[in-house]
Amino acid sequence: MQQSCEQIEKFNKVIGEIIIELRKKNNNISINNFCRQFDFDRGNFSKIERGKLSCRLITIYKVCEAFNIKFSDFAKILEEKLGENFNLIDFE
Repeated sequence: MQQSCEQIEKFNKVIGEIIIELRKKNNNISINNFCRQFDFDRGNFSKIERGKLSCRLITIYKVCEAFNIKFSDFAKILEEKLGENFNLIDFE
């Protein structure tokens, strides 16, 4: 049972896409203003949005708070975007 690098990359990319969508829906706040307002490191946050850096659970939770959405709603969006057949673990 191994994690596929491609699946991890897809997972990270989709998380970044969701965060970008949330920023755009919220007055199209720039990444600089968002990071400054909510105390995120600009460089690392940019990498998260581009799917180049894995995001910690606490970071996602903080993003949800910043956009005033439930973590469970974020998870639902993530599941929808990844699709029903998405798995990080290969059971073969």
